[in-house]
Amino acid sequence: MVLDNSYPLAKPDISKPTKKQLKASYSEHGILSDLGVEKRKVYQYEKDGITAFSDKQPDHTNYRVLLFECYACRPDSTIDWYKTPLFTQDYASYVAVAASRYKLEPALIRAVIHAESAFRSNVVSKAGAMGLMQLMPGTAKDMQVLDAFHAEQNINGGSRYLALLLTRFNGDMDLACAAYNSGPSTVAQYNGIPPYPETQAYVQRVKILYSRYRKAS
Repeated sequence: MVLDNSYPLAKPDISKPTKKQLKASYSEHGILSDLGVEKRKVYQYEKDGITAFSDKQPDHTNYRVLLFECYACRPDSTIDWYKTPLFTQDYASYVAVAASRYKLEPALIRAVIHAESAFRSNVVSKAGAMGLMQLMPGTAKDMQVLDAFHAEQNINGGSRYLALLLTRFNGDMDLACAAYNSGPSTVAQYNGIPPYPETQAYVQRVKILYSRYRKAS
């Protein structure tokens, strides 16, 4: 199945150049089956100047994978986070540089990347978060990331943001990770981890992954 935006949605304003806009709605059930594995992906790609969406992977490599939520945010996921395979060597030089630059443990950076995107650099969430560390456009801009799908820039920007959150919350990893997921103002509002099942699951899983990456290093 392929959907594209080649049909007119409204009469264009000819007084000024039109800017292509896209809006897509997807199932509220997300992309994980009851077994905790991917059930469906939506691929976004350009074809003959048209942005298309498909549930089939394009033959070429120029595409984005649209996600419904961060990889570790689904409360009812049955993935065994104590046993799921780790990514101990992926983007090793970028992680090492960012860890040194922002005084972070490489294991924490890897845990956040794993929780956010499972180390997939071309993913986009339904909220618009992009790349390995799922940077929102505003955050990417604030962290001086020009291309959020560029692995090195994404890891640098995400690590910088994570370091700022750790500083803001006095080194409390739980609160920093909760803020990374739900926003620092939300954590401040609740004076702790917000009572959102997605955020609570996320923090718990980042901690599990962090511990595992530390032991694997």
